[in-house]
Amino acid sequence: MEPFSSLITPDKNSKQPVYIQIANQLMELIRKGFLQTGYQLPSSRQLADSLNVHRKTVVRAYEELLAQGWLESRIGTGTFIAAHFPEIKPQSSLTEPLGNNNSSKKAGFTFEEKPHLNRAVIKNNIKLHLDDGFPDPRLAPLEELSRAYRTQLLTGNPYVRLGYGDTAGSYWLRKELSAYLNETRGLKTSPENILITRGTVMGLYLASTGLLKKGDSVVLGELSWSSATGNFLQAGANVVKIPVDEFGIDVEALEKICKNQAIRMVYVTSHHHYPTTVALRADRRIQLLHLSEKYGFIIFEDDYDYDFHYLSKPLLPLAGADRSGMVLYCGSFTKAISPAFRVGYLVGSENVISYLAQLRRIIDRQGDTMLENAMAELLQNGVIQRHLRKSLRTYRNRRDYFCGLLKTELDNYLHFQKPDGGMAVWTEFDKKIKLKDLSEKALKNDLFFSDGSENNSPTEIRNATRLGFASSTTEELEQCVGIMKKLLS
Repeated sequence: MEPFSSLITPDKNSKQPVYIQIANQLMELIRKGFLQTGYQLPSSRQLADSLNVHRKTVVRAYEELLAQGWLESRIGTGTFIAAHFPEIKPQSSLTEPLGNNNSSKKAGFTFEEKPHLNRAVIKNNIKLHLDDGFPDPRLAPLEELSRAYRTQLLTGNPYVRLGYGDTAGSYWLRKELSAYLNETRGLKTSPENILITRGTVMGLYLASTGLLKKGDSVVLGELSWSSATGNFLQAGANVVKIPVDEFGIDVEALEKICKNQAIRMVYVTSHHHYPTTVALRADRRIQLLHLSEKYGFIIFEDDYDYDFHYLSKPLLPLAGADRSGMVLYCGSFTKAISPAFRVGYLVGSENVISYLAQLRRIIDRQGDTMLENAMAELLQNGVIQRHLRKSLRTYRNRRDYFCGLLKTELDNYLHFQKPDGGMAVWTEFDKKIKLKDLSEKALKNDLFFSDGSENNSPTEIRNATRLGFASSTTEELEQCVGIMKKLLS
């Protein structure tokens, strides 16, 4: 009985029942070869006395292992290790604790960790923030959304309402979204042209996985969204970078590349280029569409914050002028409502949307039907439209106030152009300032902003970052700038 009392050590303070602990530890002894096929276990009374537990506890442990096929009972003889196990030679000493192989931290198999996946996750646990350009969830129509969500949960046929739905997304939302996009963005869509996603990242992943082959070339701006780059690299594509200036991506540089090699896709944030926020100029838009038709490449248009343009009416997307079916248009409600509500959309030709919906099914059967229908109700009732108009005024005021603070308080340390739209200011710091150090010091003072390292390349340190203003009140923005000024002085 000595090996059992030393190797089986139930913890009576654990939330896991003691009989399960005993059963699991006996299984581990069998798996490791310490208890071989045909070995007779002590009686339940003997083991209970050895472990200082109630006999019924051991009986339940034996019954559990008998039911799972680890043990077999022979009438009049006792309980034995089941005969169907192969002979296992013990790999370690009997005196070593069970499960001491650190498998919860390190797998027993090898795998390749890809550098493009190694990105820090932004966490919203800092008091003050000049983030990447996020909305202020305090402005979101949460009461209306809550009521609409509750309605979807409680009314209608529960078998239909709470069962499996269309992989492409709620038809109601696709119908309302089609009308909304046609009215506000000059698109010509039907519900069949729309795939509901969990955000722009899912749209990118589906397009990359479904439309790119290993070795295909994808063109992006030298300054671009790292999530887009990561998706293309994950798909095995060759990423080709082209210059970006104050008018967006350099389309003439793109044409030179097209003359020398096949391009499968061009990724563009045409309305507010990420991260610089500049708009793609009208002549370049026309030329980009022309090149797409001429050379046959897909345009993936990421319109991540279309609704927030302050100088004039928002510029219409490339997708609205696409007559050849070359543009995939992607957006989401993340910037309109809040990042927590994962509802986005991918717009394209019907055959492509149908195909990508089939692909979506193997990674995510469907989205949150309740949330999608709730969003459809808010679109139908004009709640989202009114919220966007109100938010636009608020964010414009915050942009103006923040840019004024940067100019009056930090003019000696940084340079920026007041953005025509978007929710962040592209800010270039003096070369003498170590942006990484400044970001780390700010964090210790309860202020978060990116150190801009993901905007750098092996050949150029840009010393620039996006400073988001939309998610903070004017009072909070004043505190943020005050902390930066103190750290820079």
